[in-house]
Amino acid sequence: MFYGEYEHALDAKSRVIIPARFREIFKERYVERFFITRGLDQCLFLFTEETWKTVEKKFREMPFTKGESRSFNRLFFAGASDAICDKQGRILIPDYLKTFAAIKTEVMIIGVSDRIEIWAKDKWQDFINNNSGQFEVLAEKLILDSSQQS
Repeated sequence: MFYGEYEHALDAKSRVIIPARFREIFKERYVERFFITRGLDQCLFLFTEETWKTVEKKFREMPFTKGESRSFNRLFFAGASDAICDKQGRILIPDYLKTFAAIKTEVMIIGVSDRIEIWAKDKWQDFINNNSGQFEVLAEKLILDSSQQS
């Protein structure tokens, strides 16, 4: 659903414009509301409301008697904020999420299938530099593991 890398900058009010291609998808699928929260690897996750409900259901099913489940759910859901694109296609990134992701001004907006990730530009570049050499190894391992489970 969401694919590609797009470079943008926050405006003075901490809003970022969502790439036009993603806004087209929102329009095609009648998406109006989103949820933004702490992601993994120090990025932010942006979910459509439909995907958010699926993720929320899955995480709610994690046993609250396990400390790891409670900790993860607290960080994930306490960090969540709903968002709606304004007429210019911008969403507001709350200050606490900017701090979490070390976002100052320049961001990379990354399409990752059913979610969008928002990265501080320098953090995204670090991720690419540290992981692109492992792409083939990861693919081989994950595809092999996946085929063995079938």
